[in-house]
Amino acid sequence: MYNLLIVDDETETREALSSYFPWNEIGFHIIGQAGNGREALRFIEGEERVDIVLTDIKMPVMTGIELAEDLYRSKRDIKVVFLSGYRDFEYAQQALHYRVSNYVLKPAKYHVLLDVFVKLREELEAGNVEKERSAAEDLQGSDESFIIRQIKDYVTSHYQNASLEQAARLVHMNANYLSFFFKQKTGRNFSDYVIQHKMEVAAGLLQDMSFKTYTVSEMVGYSNAKNFTRTFKSYYGKTPSEYRNGPAAP
Repeated sequence: MYNLLIVDDETETREALSSYFPWNEIGFHIIGQAGNGREALRFIEGEERVDIVLTDIKMPVMTGIELAEDLYRSKRDIKVVFLSGYRDFEYAQQALHYRVSNYVLKPAKYHVLLDVFVKLREELEAGNVEKERSAAEDLQGSDESFIIRQIKDYVTSHYQNASLEQAARLVHMNANYLSFFFKQKTGRNFSDYVIQHKMEVAAGLLQDMSFKTYTVSEMVGYSNAKNFTRTFKSYYGKTPSEYRNGPAAP
């Protein structure tokens, strides 16, 4: 149900609109009535939600145009439908300026109201679907970023023996799916990311001459120094000894 506020300075008109049109059948609930724009604003400020305002144009204290302008300038997410006996084109122009959804002439005919409000309901439903989709995408994006951050933090802390299986358990994912997910989000394989981190740590350790190459190998998780040397050369284009004795690697 969408909440509808009826605004008209004529009590009979308000009562007739509220009582004799089957609002509930087309998805609307009459949440209240107001006698002018000022009363309508007070009502809106005090209520939890008003989705649509059906308002007369010519009213004392505050007109329907002024009400529409206030809602427009305050960026309230409320649709406005004008109800008036005036056919003046100027009013219609002002209605368009303040993004008024429609303009119904008095006396409001049943089929006209039905057509206008069924279309409005469809617009509201479409808008809600879009909002939910965007919110879901934002939440999904946040969740995905958090997962990637968790995995990278895990590698930073456990690079010596980091494994895809352990990372998968950490983020409650299947290992095969995590492999696909990580590659999709970062552009790199999980194993390549681990090797990159190991090699960058090793390059830093090699700057300390007190560490033997095999010691550095063990420190970054390689029990076999030959495998470490092979991997390091593949990554930097030179062996650990060449890297240590030559200019700094790019």
